[in-house]
Amino acid sequence: MIAIKGFLIDLDGVLYTGNRLIDGAVEAIDFLRDNEYPFRCVSNSTRKCRRTLVNHLVSLGLDIPESKIFTPPLAATAHMKKSGRTACYLLLTDDAARDFSDVKTPDTGTGTDWVVIGDAGDKITYERMNTAFRFLVEGAELLALENDRYWMAADGLSLSAGPFACALEYASGKKATVMGKPSTAFFNLALEDMQMRPEEVAMIGDDITTDIGGASRAGMRGILVKTGKYRSDTLDAAAVKPTFIVDSIADVPRMVQKGSFGRSER
Repeated sequence: MIAIKGFLIDLDGVLYTGNRLIDGAVEAIDFLRDNEYPFRCVSNSTRKCRRTLVNHLVSLGLDIPESKIFTPPLAATAHMKKSGRTACYLLLTDDAARDFSDVKTPDTGTGTDWVVIGDAGDKITYERMNTAFRFLVEGAELLALENDRYWMAADGLSLSAGPFACALEYASGKKATVMGKPSTAFFNLALEDMQMRPEEVAMIGDDITTDIGGASRAGMRGILVKTGKYRSDTLDAAAVKPTFIVDSIADVPRMVQKGSFGRSER
């Protein structure tokens, strides 16, 4: 088996939950840096723009540059630009919308090419969902920045973008194109940036479907952590199984040192 030489790492639920740093997260990131293991953070968090995510990480004691963070808006804007059609209606938080500053058009009027939906929290109202529905019926395509069912907020499990994307799919009869995890194209953005092959990289995540399932389909191995949204019943019911299950990211340095991920010349 090819040794794991690099890592993709989820943010919320793996390095932190809300405003609480996961014990050992800083040490794990420092270990990867000190031992020259390439890593990128691939997050389905769509409430915040990348710059805000970086500032949040800094506030928690994690120094990870914006260039190492891959989020669905990055994939979505690239997708729209490649198509040559960039007029979009955004069902996002105001902060997340900042990552669309070079493609976004006013939220009113005609000629919208895309409806883009993410985890917008209280910004998702009946009025805005109905406006999105009408754009879809008139010909716009649906981009879901992520399709997660729920996430672990500071006060408990909370609905994510998936249920609302499904509602728009059901009403409009259109299928959403998912930009974030578990999209293989999204994982490939980070892999290409690392200049590494999928079989050389493992995904560390707390979601058995989007993190582990998506990584498996992309040709990577999966490391499931028991922090964040992890639930044993969800794991038991899942068709896909992780390559490794650990209590938290704090276990990764020890497993590397033991050779659990395979040994390679560095």
